[in-house]
Amino acid sequence: MTHFDWTAGYPSRRMPVFGRNVVSTSHPLGAQAGLKMLHQGGNAVDAAIASAAVMTLVEPCSNGLGSDAYCILWDGKQLHGLNASGGAPAAWTPDYFAAKYGEGRARPPMRGWDSVTVPGAVGSWVALSERFGSLPLEEVLEPAIEIAERGYLAPTVVQQKWDAAAKVRDLAGAPGFAELFLPRGRAPEVGELVTLPGAARTLRAIGATRGDAFYRGEIAEAMAAHAAANGGAMTVADLAAFRPEWVEPIAKTYRGYTVHEIPPNGQGIAALIALGILSHFDLAEMEADGVDANHLQIEAMKLAFADTYAHVADLAHMRVTPAQLLDDAHLAEAAKLIDPRRAQVFAPRNPVKGGTIYLTAADESGMMVSFIQSNFMGFGSGVCLPEWGLSLQNRGHGFHLDPASPNVVAPGKRPFQTIIPGFLTKDGQPVMSFGVMGGNMQPQGHMQTLVRMIDYAQNPQAACDAPRWRFNAGLDINVEATMRAETIAGLSARGHEMSVIEDSYQDFGAGQFIWRMGDPGVEGYAAASDPRRDGYAAVS
Repeated sequence: MTHFDWTAGYPSRRMPVFGRNVVSTSHPLGAQAGLKMLHQGGNAVDAAIASAAVMTLVEPCSNGLGSDAYCILWDGKQLHGLNASGGAPAAWTPDYFAAKYGEGRARPPMRGWDSVTVPGAVGSWVALSERFGSLPLEEVLEPAIEIAERGYLAPTVVQQKWDAAAKVRDLAGAPGFAELFLPRGRAPEVGELVTLPGAARTLRAIGATRGDAFYRGEIAEAMAAHAAANGGAMTVADLAAFRPEWVEPIAKTYRGYTVHEIPPNGQGIAALIALGILSHFDLAEMEADGVDANHLQIEAMKLAFADTYAHVADLAHMRVTPAQLLDDAHLAEAAKLIDPRRAQVFAPRNPVKGGTIYLTAADESGMMVSFIQSNFMGFGSGVCLPEWGLSLQNRGHGFHLDPASPNVVAPGKRPFQTIIPGFLTKDGQPVMSFGVMGGNMQPQGHMQTLVRMIDYAQNPQAACDAPRWRFNAGLDINVEATMRAETIAGLSARGHEMSVIEDSYQDFGAGQFIWRMGDPGVEGYAAASDPRRDGYAAVS
């Protein structure tokens, strides 16, 4: 039995829920699709794929059929990691962008085909299904196909982001965007019916061909033709070359638990660095919502980001290793740099001596899945193929064009990625699958929620509901309006430049958590879903 204080919480519309089969997502239809697969004899992987497919439809302001994805899963005996982020088209080099856009650009464009790397989410579904699924992929995609054709009513939070995107000129004017997402000349209203028949066509083709149509068949040919017609460099050969990569998660021990993340090119290592630094402080002796604990977490996160942004790239192109960044001595030295009474700006150190959706599913057999997929910036590149219901991410904007950067663009190279699924174990056994969506908020959310659960024994829903802060750059910090006024004042007095933000969805991420309570077939799990989005945790 886990000893949480189940009564301590924060203002929220939600309570933790319990069950032997759980799917937690940021939209109810996504959670229900996953639970349906479990009722039909599927496992947690089938549930996660079904949910992920539905989420491309019901939260298009965060992800789509042209997203990237990552996964960490416990198969009942061990952890597995999957990196399904795509690489750059073969034509992409710094010279390509300089010739097309002029010298002096720091990054590739934010919109259009020259921001699109090979989309990997569909490949992740296929890889997970083939290795761990128990139902045919066609059957797993049926709930999403039904929703795409029958339609759904636009939910509150998603509609707000959809409407905001409709007013962004370079996004609304991207090829195919208005036809697919603004068919009425505007975003849908809350409660208005949305149908995506093109997406149903794509999902059917993916299921029938186990993804082959998407990467080597008619959908790939349609993407390549669209790119050629709109100034892009993506080819069928680029798409056909893509393969998701099974990887060994990286890990760091914190207070007797082990936190697992996907290795670079993702930023999960930032959460591990921050937790490694915090392990040198006795947070449990400080008040969870007080100034001291929050100040130390902010400073640890700054140090983690300084190293992450300086060194993390496609793993094959990094000049330092994850092991060097996570070295105990390196983190101990970082902890010594923190002044408990004063906010600082930290430079990166050399360790060498000499809008996204997240979902999680768990079943009564013990399988647990931590899965995330993302367009990167809201609707992503804005590039859409309406006849296929396909919108494409803008992960290419994450590259640098400076040849001195480890993250400089190159053919086939993966860009620095923000999306990170998380997993927690103890003594080699699974404890929790979890994640927090939202750009650079993701490692910050991982750290803040884990500290609350591990150091302060707050239950997953309370840790999810609690007020969060977000580090931006320098001394700039955003805090949620629900944070205590005396804590905000105390942080400001220590030199943090504080801005109180009302829009929790945009600035503070959103999480889903499944905590194993014991034998999954007997005690089952406790689950939480973030009130900052439209979703919930479905259990049986």
